[in-house]
Amino acid sequence: MNRSLVESAFERRGSLSEEELAALAPHVAAGLAALDRGELRAARPQGPEWVVDTFVKKLILLSFLIGTNEVGSGGPRRPKSFDKIALKFETWDDAAFRDARLRVVPGGVVRHGAYVAPGVVLMPCFVNVGAHIGPGTMIDTWATVGSCAQIGARCHISGGAGIGGVLEPLGEQPVIVEDDVFVGARSEIAEGVVVRRGAVIGMGVFLGRSTPIVDRATGKVTYGEVPENAVVVPGSRIDANNPDISVYAAIIVKHADDRTRGKTALNDLVRD
Repeated sequence: MNRSLVESAFERRGSLSEEELAALAPHVAAGLAALDRGELRAARPQGPEWVVDTFVKKLILLSFLIGTNEVGSGGPRRPKSFDKIALKFETWDDAAFRDARLRVVPGGVVRHGAYVAPGVVLMPCFVNVGAHIGPGTMIDTWATVGSCAQIGARCHISGGAGIGGVLEPLGEQPVIVEDDVFVGARSEIAEGVVVRRGAVIGMGVFLGRSTPIVDRATGKVTYGEVPENAVVVPGSRIDANNPDISVYAAIIVKHADDRTRGKTALNDLVRD
């Protein structure tokens, strides 16, 4: 994979010739394969910070320019697909699943170019290209993991939760959910928000870059990042410009303790 070639092609994406697209195709394919294996990531931790690799987004967008829609092999009585990116498990056999140590319930859909680590459980869900899911994590029923989102180890993304991507709407930083995070049912985390290690996101919490995150104990208001071990629930606060109006806010009600961990503990039996 030639990174400089891909970067240059992206800058000229509107004027690439058929010959240039053909020459670019194997490099894009190699990049998607590296994402699929977890060797390439849209963001990597460096100490307490995350470093974003915008090359990954360019690579994926170019794959849509190069690829053509093809019918995916759904198998007997299974739904087919018609897309420019193949499904991750389309050609896997029994040995491949056992070697990868995954459990995939019918309806668990993962696109090629998403990394899924050993010990992951996929209920009927959708994982988009470029996503990275750490070991021992469960993506629960009807949950979605957006393009390039980074999900850590031993997380639980509950039923119907949405983890946003970076391709549409266009963004630079993916959503990052660090290790040991619990995301409650029907919650939405988008716009490159970072959820730090051990946090608990309650049911129905909506987090974007402009969502105020209010610490109930101190009154401090922050944006774009949930602190380590914070327990967050949906709430509201008075609009400073109009006291007659309350606006949505995410509220840190406490930091996780043994009682919280007991309620959100992972069940090893469903991961065996």
